[in-house]
Amino acid sequence: MDVADKVRAFVHAAEASYAARVTDPEGRRSTQEIFARLGSDALEPDTSVEPERFPVCDWLDHVVVPEGDLSAVLGAFRALEPHLRWYRRDCAASRALPGFSEAHANAMIVGRSGLVPHERVTLGLSLIAPGTRYPDHDHPPEETYLSLSDGEFFHGDSGWFTPGIGGTFHNTPGILHAMRSGEGPLCAVWALQS
Repeated sequence: MDVADKVRAFVHAAEASYAARVTDPEGRRSTQEIFARLGSDALEPDTSVEPERFPVCDWLDHVVVPEGDLSAVLGAFRALEPHLRWYRRDCAASRALPGFSEAHANAMIVGRSGLVPHERVTLGLSLIAPGTRYPDHDHPPEETYLSLSDGEFFHGDSGWFTPGIGGTFHNTPGILHAMRSGEGPLCAVWALQS
C-alpha cells in the first residue's frame, strides 16, 4: 500500500468511527461536513514532507482499543505513522508546565502543514505521555475529538470530564479547552474545519 492509500484508509476509518460515535448535533454536522469535503477532494500526500518522530511517540504502543471501528482507526494510523512529521506545540507561546515539550507530540495528516495539504480541513492526532497536562488553548476553527484512550478534557465552563475510549465531544469556535493524561498516555484524533 502506498502513502496515498494509507491516507485514504485512515480518513475512511476515521469517518466511519466519527459517524458511529458522535451524538452531539453540532459535532455530527461538523464531522459530516469535514468528511464530505475530504471525500470530494483528492487526498494527495506532499512527497516533500520529511517524517520526524520524537521519543514520546513510543507511547503509541501502549494505546489499546477494543476491536471494531476504533481498532480500524488506530491500525490505519499506525500504518501511516512512519510517513508523518510529528510536531510539538510551541511551549514558549503557551502556559505549559515544565517538561511538557518532551511529553507530547501531534501529527497532522490533513491540513495546511499536514501530510496532505488542505486549506479548510485539519485532521490529526495528539499523543500525551502519562501525567501530562496539555495547556489551555483556543482557536477559531470548530473541532470534534475522538478519544482513543482514557484521559480528561475540559472546554469552556465544563470542568474536567472523561469521555472514555471511543468518546467524542465538540468544541465550538474560540472555546478555551485542554486535556490531561492520567496513569497511561492520552491519545485523541481531532477533526477541525474553518
